[in-house]
Amino acid sequence: MARSKSSARWLSRHVADPYVKRAQAQGYRSRSAYKLLEIDRRDRILKAGANVVDLGAAPGGWSQVAAQKVGARGKVIAIDRLEIAPIPGVTTLRGDFLDQNTQKALADALGERKADVILCDLSPDLTGIASTDQARAAELVSVALEFCRAHLEPRGVFLVKVFQGEAFKELLAQMKATFREVHTRKPEASRAESRETYLLARELASARSNG
Repeated sequence: MARSKSSARWLSRHVADPYVKRAQAQGYRSRSAYKLLEIDRRDRILKAGANVVDLGAAPGGWSQVAAQKVGARGKVIAIDRLEIAPIPGVTTLRGDFLDQNTQKALADALGERKADVILCDLSPDLTGIASTDQARAAELVSVALEFCRAHLEPRGVFLVKVFQGEAFKELLAQMKATFREVHTRKPEASRAESRETYLLARELASARSNG
């Protein structure tokens, strides 16, 4: 079947993308690894010995970065509905992160601790209709926030992808109501024409009352 003009343009741009070339040369599974690397250089969210949960992790670029940063004393758990090929230093769980069985497997993998960092680079199944795609993306972020309330350390870090649009202000308000500190990040590895951006949050608001 012949490719459409739009998919041919995407493929041409993808092949020429310098971050794609770097990922291939350095052994990362996706160009998105460089987004996390850049954010971590600035904000130092991935520390040696930390417990990290990566939501929607496939194909595993962010999990690779996290495993390198937390080292042998840390723990990285990657969750996705898609199968993730094994990654050194990473525990992979296949399933929906909201499913009770998946959450039980996560709790078993974490042991007695909660996550120090939760990463979420999820994207919805895109329709090409901006309003619909933004609404679906916003719903995913809201669901990930619920996950944080259950599984993140009170003074932990949450990094999540969001999309600029009508729902952005509401999402930002949700984040600020849930966390003490929220920052917007647009890494250079994120394509300039993309509406995606990242929200970096620290310390659950509930931790304030706990000193």
